[in-house]
Amino acid sequence: MSFIRFLPLALMLSASAFAISSCESYKGEAKYPSGYDRTTTGNDIYGEQESIFGKGGLSLFGGKDKEKNDGSNGIGVNSYLWRASLDTVSFMPLASADPFGGVIITDWYIAEEKPDERFKVNVFILDKQLRSDGVKVKVFRQVQKGGKWIDSTVADNTGPQMEDAILTRARQLRVADMGGE
Repeated sequence: MSFIRFLPLALMLSASAFAISSCESYKGEAKYPSGYDRTTTGNDIYGEQESIFGKGGLSLFGGKDKEKNDGSNGIGVNSYLWRASLDTVSFMPLASADPFGGVIITDWYIAEEKPDERFKVNVFILDKQLRSDGVKVKVFRQVQKGGKWIDSTVADNTGPQMEDAILTRARQLRVADMGGE
């Protein structure tokens, strides 16, 4: 008598198992792709297909590839602009750095000479090419009044000056990478 009680459940489970096992597209994998699946650019994950990391692994700072030495190897943005941006804001603590999205966010920085003033910088790399409009810098400033940090204005030329410093450093890195050509 107890077998008849569980018969509908047993039939439903066996039908589900049969449906899943006979389905060609079911491979027992997760619905969402794994990290490796998201990074491959070709269909053959075991062959010589190149991933977004390049052949042989992650290439954050580009390589000495003579065919394409524009600085766009390995990461989602121009590697010269990326490295130059990190160099330019290296005196500030980093809160976040995303080489694939091209975003660098610093934490608040307080200079020893002015302990009642602090700065924060967001750098956005906008292009895979080394171009003058390929980087945007947003600078934030706060001053301390009555024990609280209050948002304050930043000189209009501060962001563009940092952009120019980044571009100058990126050009230096590119010239050094090309062997001083």
